Amino acid sequence: MSLIMLIYITIHRKKHAPRRPDLLLLSFGKKFPRVTYKDLAHATGNFSESNLIGRGGCGSVYRGKLTQAKIKVAIKVFNLEIKFADKSFISECEALRTIRHRNLLPTLTACSTIDNSGNDFKALIYEFMPNGNLDTWLHNKRGGVALKLLGLPQRISIANDIADALAYLHHDCARPIVHCDLKPTNILLDDDMNANLGDFGIASPIDSRSKAVGHSACSSSLAVMGTIGYIAPEYAQIVHSSTCGDVYSFGVVLLEMIIGKRPTDSMFDGGLSINSFVERNFPDQVFHIIDIHLQEECKGFIKATSVTENKVYQCVLSLVQVALACTHPFPRDRMNMREVSINLHAIRKSYVAATK
Repeated sequence: MSLIMLIYITIHRKKHAPRRPDLLLLSFGKKFPRVTYKDLAHATGNFSESNLIGRGGCGSVYRGKLTQAKIKVAIKVFNLEIKFADKSFISECEALRTIRHRNLLPTLTACSTIDNSGNDFKALIYEFMPNGNLDTWLHNKRGGVALKLLGLPQRISIANDIADALAYLHHDCARPIVHCDLKPTNILLDDDMNANLGDFGIASPIDSRSKAVGHSACSSSLAVMGTIGYIAPEYAQIVHSSTCGDVYSFGVVLLEMIIGKRPTDSMFDGGLSINSFVERNFPDQVFHIIDIHLQEECKGFIKATSVTENKVYQCVLSLVQVALACTHPFPRDRMNMREVSINLHAIRKSYVAATK
């Protein structure tokens, strides 16, 4: 029986049966044991602030350790008082029901039940990502000094991982899926700094028959939600989401990884955006606007007489070129994610060859 059908059946039963704790556990895998509300409360110290990892638009995420499974997990608890939170839970369950990819955040199980006070409770349980999210690695600074440093090879690898994940969602699923909220806080890093794309709360499966130059579109009022700075400009005028919207968001994230500035930085005002700023400086002045740590890294590899002959720097220019192609103002003129993935794998290969 499909996961989404289990949810609907449960909702129907709740209307006609006495309420009881631990009404439903929705498992994403046979190997993972069942958990209850009591298990989740115990794993998180009764959802204590000390175990709080972060808050999002639909709820809070806690770290915890499930006793019976003996593993660390991240538990996303939906705040059902927030508009669309319930729909977000169902949307994420539906999106994750059949997809499997090495660069998608592994979802272990889902729980739809009532808490100790008799209130509705919904949560998703994921594998815990010990290295946190990409945003903290790019912007976690104290006194102007980054507490965590990402080298160029790591940034290239992370870009490859997320491009592969999006290419899978857009091109390899039975029905293409639009993530709709790609941003650094939704990119999680495991022990080996492999990137995993998470938070499918507003993701949308789309009609694969509706295509335009390698892109697909769907109609969904929930799907066009996103995060300011990463939302494709066409979403201000249309009421449907598309794969090219994800491509735009990816391009913004890639530019953010290269120059170390958020798209909402105060320097981007008066009609200036992160992509228009980079485009103005491409290619001649790019070296002077990239993240200071990348500048130092590029200098360290210079063996020729000029920076333009430095093959490592050429990799940076290639990354910028891909990012600008992703953020083209006209959706039809953007690369699709399969093309992006192919280009990024070629850049990684060039970087490895240049640094041998």
